[in-house]
Amino acid sequence: MTQPEAPSEAVVAGSSKDSSTLVPGDIRVKLFARTDVGQIREHNEDNFLVADLTRRTRGLLEANRSGSVGPQGTLFAVCDGMGGAAAGEIASQLAVDIVYERMVDALEDTHALSRDDLARRLVRAIEAAGLRIFQEAKLDRTRRGMGTTVTAAALVDQFLFFAQVGDSRGYLLRDGNLTQLTRDQSLVNQLIEAGQLTEEEAETFEHNNIILQALGTADTVQVDLTFCELRRGDVLLLCSDGLSGMVRFEDIREVLRTVHEPIDACKLLTERANQAGGHDNITVIVVGFDGEGLRPLMPDDEPLRYRKYVLPEEPSDLTEPNRRFTPEPPAPGLIAPGHNAGVSLPQGLGSTVVFAQNAGSAGMPKSPAAAGQRSNRTPGSPDEERIDIPGTHVPPWVVVVIVVAVILVLFGTALLLLA
Repeated sequence: MTQPEAPSEAVVAGSSKDSSTLVPGDIRVKLFARTDVGQIREHNEDNFLVADLTRRTRGLLEANRSGSVGPQGTLFAVCDGMGGAAAGEIASQLAVDIVYERMVDALEDTHALSRDDLARRLVRAIEAAGLRIFQEAKLDRTRRGMGTTVTAAALVDQFLFFAQVGDSRGYLLRDGNLTQLTRDQSLVNQLIEAGQLTEEEAETFEHNNIILQALGTADTVQVDLTFCELRRGDVLLLCSDGLSGMVRFEDIREVLRTVHEPIDACKLLTERANQAGGHDNITVIVVGFDGEGLRPLMPDDEPLRYRKYVLPEEPSDLTEPNRRFTPEPPAPGLIAPGHNAGVSLPQGLGSTVVFAQNAGSAGMPKSPAAAGQRSNRTPGSPDEERIDIPGTHVPPWVVVVIVVAVILVLFGTALLLLA
């Protein structure tokens, strides 16, 4: 398992599009995407999204597979569903649909998106998808526990933004070197970064299937927003853990380095994952970037690494209201949807779990996906739900009068019958 480089302590502030940093000319993309059920699963719970935001088109249409990036940018995403039966497939489909709809909503044809605009739209779209999946799971008991990871990448001018929830991954190949630019939101990654586990130990770690966050397991998520500045000749790979958990890092790098057509690279990577056992659904997106709008790689360019992007705060009147459902109290401990991550475990429904962490857990910060709100009520407490027993609510003196009147009537009737 290959882990991303630890982030620098210096946080990079987001900025609006600065014309002094733009390179004149087009940015061209050449891409392909593929999803495969694998060798073990009965159905595919993965989904992917490829979209041209300027032309408002999505899917692997010929026009989307090769062309120039427009002023509203382009979008790619991989979602790995969980929940068993058809729930995982529903969650991942909802995620790609809602993310796309929110990204193109109210776009102005004449207005080129700034970096901040695109990044903010991407974060909000993923948050909206998470809330919608959570609501759907509450309304339909057959979908309880469904969720999905999401790793999305959006490009405007030469800046590529990554938005991450879960453990699908984003890589970039540059000058023959492959770098993971997203951070797995998983227990095993937390332990590696805390120095409690080595990468070699992680391959056989008993709980390497536990993820810390997913869309749909809570009403809110924390979207990890990162970025990189592209160079001419860079190659993007987005994939579910059906690839990264089955194929070694060096093998992935070698395929991307030697296979230059995205369609052929997607096919070969999928085949490699299936040859390694195909324990999970496999989804890959490969995108090559070129054109005069990108700077060529220079010897003094900073190496690729995981880099946070911090959006400037918005005025309070522009901030969307916080909409939440109160989740039902889940069972303490682990929520076990049917999704898998990790090569060393038996792969099958329920082999990946979302970890419900307690605040203050060593080496693991509290996550919004940590099983929602728990009930604080105890038997006999003032806010405990009561059961009302129906009554007449008639004053006692009225009852006495009625009883006396009935007795008098009965006594009078008896006298008449005896007379």
